[in-house]
Amino acid sequence: MGSNDYRVGEKIKNWHPLERPREKLLQYGPDRLSNQELLTIILRSGRKHYPVVKLAEQILKTFPEEKLLETSIEELRKVPGLGSVQAIELVAVFELAKRLLGKKQNKIYLSPKDIYNELIDFRQRKKEYFVAFYLDTRNQEIRREVISVGTLNASLVHPREVFEPAIRYLSAQIILAHNHPSGDPQPSEDDIAITERLKKAGQIIGIEIIDHIIVTSQTYYSFKEHQLI
Repeated sequence: MGSNDYRVGEKIKNWHPLERPREKLLQYGPDRLSNQELLTIILRSGRKHYPVVKLAEQILKTFPEEKLLETSIEELRKVPGLGSVQAIELVAVFELAKRLLGKKQNKIYLSPKDIYNELIDFRQRKKEYFVAFYLDTRNQEIRREVISVGTLNASLVHPREVFEPAIRYLSAQIILAHNHPSGDPQPSEDDIAITERLKKAGQIIGIEIIDHIIVTSQTYYSFKEHQLI
């Protein structure tokens, strides 16, 4: 979620100017906005009892991020407070995004900072999200998936859940990442144990875990940079 999650019930006009999504985009650029803030700009307005920020939040909660671009008008119209015109406009934006993405090369990750920059939407979430980036031999992203949501521990993350998509997408290597809502990027004992377990599983399968990156709102921690992987 974005930095304004706690304000979903407020009208944007009551926010400080530089907290408003449009003004924030003008001041800092689109890459500093969360998905929720960008969606708020596209939606433009809400309805009675359904502020636009709440609508944006509800859409992102209803539809998984990896499937959002495939969402239909009929599915969007089921979101309480979302009008037919807004649903049509969103589908048009999604279709344009798909066409442009189809012509764009997948991203290449050469450093932990690249992953940190890519995870802007996860840095300030109040729950831990464990994400896997599936890469080819050139560190080019093939796919990414959210593996689990909630406090990271061995019972939540099974090697099968991480490596099944890697095999399906013919991935050569994987970068793991998750956020620490506490703001402390230092790995816990569970973080280290899970990483070691997945590293060993990857060695057996032949798909290397090349890094595990912990992100917070301000910084990150790379297992590779600290020789833990």
